Amino acid sequence: MLFESLLARGYQVEFTAHAEAILSVDFPDAAVELENALLGASIPIQEIIAGGGGESKGTQRLRRALASLGWNKFTFVVQKVINGVSRESQSHEIDHVKTFSNGKTIAMEIEWNNKDPFYDRDLENFKRLHADGAISVGVIVTRGRSLHEGMRDLVSRFLDEQNIDKLDDMREWGYDPTSKQRNFIVKQTTRSKMPLNFRDAFARKFTSDKFGEATTHWRKLEDRIHRGVGNPCPMVFIGLPSSIVTFSEGKQALVEIEAADAEADRDIDI
Repeated sequence: MLFESLLARGYQVEFTAHAEAILSVDFPDAAVELENALLGASIPIQEIIAGGGGESKGTQRLRRALASLGWNKFTFVVQKVINGVSRESQSHEIDHVKTFSNGKTIAMEIEWNNKDPFYDRDLENFKRLHADGAISVGVIVTRGRSLHEGMRDLVSRFLDEQNIDKLDDMREWGYDPTSKQRNFIVKQTTRSKMPLNFRDAFARKFTSDKFGEATTHWRKLEDRIHRGVGNPCPMVFIGLPSSIVTFSEGKQALVEIEAADAEADRDIDI
């Protein structure tokens, strides 16, 4: 059974259009590489807090792990040529692409926390590229059900463990709420009827703003799967579980975030 170790760790895996059989026969090495890279994925809760909902450093580490295995960004260019003259051209940039020894190609996108219409873009790109013979399988990795639905509990656990009871305490963890967020939390904690405590109010506002229902998560992807978006391209969908979020790093995680940001700034300057 493919991805058995991922399933044991709480990952969600779904296949369409015989993708499991295709991977098993034509791409056994690809399945091993993907599984090993994903088994090594982890995201300290501090990165989620400091990142404010954007792509976490953990996701970027996963991208680097895949790149080290040859899963690199690639732009497919599909041209229509009539009598030697190009009449039409379309390009499709994919974040992770690898061509294997059999000459066949797999394309993969990681949707950590985009707006959910990005799924339509990914699925339609895979459909077109498969129809044109450019890829054999498409893969999407995204927030699984347990991670999306458990995000508020994860944030609440962080607040409890760090004994945070006011907004100013969040600055030392790399997060500075907007005035709108501050006003919401103040209103929720001071309302006359059933006021919330600070931790509940913050966790509710943070997760609804940064990881809301209109972002990329398993249910939004599943809706599209059931509607047949992207058919008939064989595809693999993998949901990241809540178990990849860790709590042991403390402020060392912030040091690593600052170092990674500094390195990114140097790359831009170069």
